[in-house]
Amino acid sequence: MEDSTKMDATHHAFNSTQAVGKQVFGKIPGRIAEIHLVSSHPEVYEPCDDSFALVDALLADRTNLLEHRPMLCMEVGCGSGYVITSLALMLGQEANGLYYLATDINPHAARVTTETLEVHGVHAEVISTDIALGLEKRLTGLVDVMVVNPPYVPTPECEVGGAGITSAWAGGENGRSVIDKILPVADSLLSENGWLYMVTVVSNNPSQICAQMWEKGFASRIAVQRSTEEESLHVIKFWRDLDRLAEAKAAAATTRTISSKIIESVLSQFPSSHFGAVTAMTIDDHFKGVYILILNACYGFFKIFLLHLIYLR
Repeated sequence: MEDSTKMDATHHAFNSTQAVGKQVFGKIPGRIAEIHLVSSHPEVYEPCDDSFALVDALLADRTNLLEHRPMLCMEVGCGSGYVITSLALMLGQEANGLYYLATDINPHAARVTTETLEVHGVHAEVISTDIALGLEKRLTGLVDVMVVNPPYVPTPECEVGGAGITSAWAGGENGRSVIDKILPVADSLLSENGWLYMVTVVSNNPSQICAQMWEKGFASRIAVQRSTEEESLHVIKFWRDLDRLAEAKAAAATTRTISSKIIESVLSQFPSSHFGAVTAMTIDDHFKGVYILILNACYGFFKIFLLHLIYLR
């Protein structure tokens, strides 16, 4: 079974090479990682159909990626390093002002990715961590391109985040446990013009994932769709819909302005002096001062509470 997978991978790599021309290191743009040069380890996920689909999506979008002029590209869950290496080969290196970062919860994968990068003559910072744990504060809003081939296979929750190769495929209920953790991280790390490429399968409910990202202000499209004997793969590209976000902010600002005027109008009907007048008629002079202080304090808290509700909308 393993030999068959490697043969299929080699065949795919040959076809991809034919599509972009004869490969000569350092000379032909748009080349991708060569399967026979990808490092391996028994506890590291080897390139397979999902890896190939993700790289094909990036290769098909290469012209747009170059025009996009990213400065920082990141892969979450780098495994063997096939995808991040291919991306670095497609787009270029530090000489073009481009830097790469790769993370994986599996320390063996981090080592294998480093070896794959080195043998192809490209570089990326490789860190063994869970998604972007420990990096989020430093990377917030800085990632221009993020690529993810997440663990998407439906499994018992107890298998999620397991040691070794299990972490590469165990996705929990509906294969969504890790995906649902990655989405908010992507939203946080991606720059204003950041792009996310993510592999999903039908059991993950890709349309629901797109709906979740829509609520965060992202538009999406299917970059590559591919069916295998075992699964139907979708590589989805997400990007911030800046026009829609601008319209939403403008509408929110207008709503807040109108609501603030309404609240101020209502509150103006109950000035502090009115409370004082009422107390003068109804409360014994001995308790008047304390009563006025309490009423004024309640009035202030009520105003703050109403304004707080407005700005939480």
